[in-house]
Amino acid sequence: MSLAFYMDEQVPKPVTLGLRQRKVDVLTVQEDGRTGTPDPIILDRATELKRVIFSQDDDFLAEAHRRQEEDISFLGVIYAHQRNVSIGDCVRDLELISKVNEPEDCANRVIYLPL
Repeated sequence: MSLAFYMDEQVPKPVTLGLRQRKVDVLTVQEDGRTGTPDPIILDRATELKRVIFSQDDDFLAEAHRRQEEDISFLGVIYAHQRNVSIGDCVRDLELISKVNEPEDCANRVIYLPL
């Protein structure tokens, strides 16, 4: 089983399209009808769907760190700062992460891109 992603609404569309071309399981917040939903609810939704969230929003880092400190489970957050990683690097790294990890490998963790 490979890892599935839940893409935050700020993630550029080419990242999602690039992953889909590589047969990575991706669902966007928009496709799930959750546009504009607060980050804590999005993180809960990703966990409910057994998907790791990918975000380029600093607020997700704060929410993930809060949950780590308060021992609140979540399936995982992968974060890339918009200025520190290209679309191609995001696609490459996310594809690799999806193919070598199981959901439990990312549980309660924050993974930073680029790898």
